[in-house]
Amino acid sequence: MWIRKPSNIISKVLSPAVKLWLRSQLDHVDILKMKIQGSDSQMWGGYIPKILLNTKGVVYQGLHLEQADVTGENIRINIGQVIQGKPLQLLEPIQILGEVKLTEKDLQTSLTSSLLNDAFQELLVTLLVYQHVSDPRHTLDHYKIVWRRVILNKLGFELQGLITRNEVSKEIIIEGQLELISSQSLRLIFLKAEGLPELNDNSLGDLELDLGSDVMIESLKLEDNQLFCQVKLLVRP
Repeated sequence: MWIRKPSNIISKVLSPAVKLWLRSQLDHVDILKMKIQGSDSQMWGGYIPKILLNTKGVVYQGLHLEQADVTGENIRINIGQVIQGKPLQLLEPIQILGEVKLTEKDLQTSLTSSLLNDAFQELLVTLLVYQHVSDPRHTLDHYKIVWRRVILNKLGFELQGLITRNEVSKEIIIEGQLELISSQSLRLIFLKAEGLPELNDNSLGDLELDLGSDVMIESLKLEDNQLFCQVKLLVRP
């Protein structure tokens, strides 16, 4: 009896399944190049030693990325179900290494995304806590903030927006610098905070942010109009 050799498992089974899974996680991607590394026996066992991804024009939860190169290692999947035509699933957490290029234009296009708005909201909460505001989230509930522009340069960043309360609007500006202290902590150096009455420039200072156990930043570099970041993330099923 003729038995088909398993040499086509990557091209015939895994590549389409992995690409389908990746596209299901993204809002959009212009270019997605992928290379799966490992032996046939490993693949048939549901183990992928390494996947290399090169992407351009990615949109993830409204966040636009000009370019992202990602490496995932030690991946366990439901290979039996995949062979039957069912969706790919991760069986264990995996660590991925990503090299990301984020331009000022990307950020501008992403200003309405939930990811950026949540991040900016947490930034304001952190500032208010630092200045001993007792209930910062309740304080921010009194305002409507629409972010309009993000500026990146070698010296730092500037956020510009419009803040409204009781139908009265004015400009809000947050300006600061970003430094990598360690792989799991960042230092924010605030230089200016205008527009939110509860924030006082005179009491601004340095804040250290713990990134948590699932995130490790290997490198962070700000340039004019763009940001480069190399980060390790733990992705859970």
